[in-house]
Amino acid sequence: MKDLYLCFSLDDRYYAFEVRYLTEILALPAITTIPGTAPFLKGVINIRGKIIPIMDVRLRFDMPFLPYHERTCVLLVELDGNPLGLVVDKVNDVVKIPPENVDLAPKIGESKSSRFIYATGRVGDSVKILINLDRLLTQEENLMLHELPGN
Repeated sequence: MKDLYLCFSLDDRYYAFEVRYLTEILALPAITTIPGTAPFLKGVINIRGKIIPIMDVRLRFDMPFLPYHERTCVLLVELDGNPLGLVVDKVNDVVKIPPENVDLAPKIGESKSSRFIYATGRVGDSVKILINLDRLLTQEENLMLHELPGN
């Protein structure tokens, strides 16, 4: 699985992360909202008896909310041994991006979403924005997820 990345899109932007984080891709399940959480945390889902917090990646990246549609899906990932569901507009494919095609992302401003982006990956004529899943949640947000009901 070395150099393999799962590609997904939000609007016309193409993102990718290392496949090693992925555990499952789901059609959008029913999400139980939990009051008082951050806007990007949509709630929790129950998958085979396990309660998993759900994050809307669009909202995490400060993009406007779009109603979910038939291509919207949840990417189940594992971060530090903890499951997290990521809502994305659509999954595109899995691609191999060798290290020589990965360029560290230039620092462009101090937007919130720039902390999640660590590099760009060249795949043929296209460029994928490579995200660091370990930086999706701050330490405080991670602790808050562990305090959600069912965890």
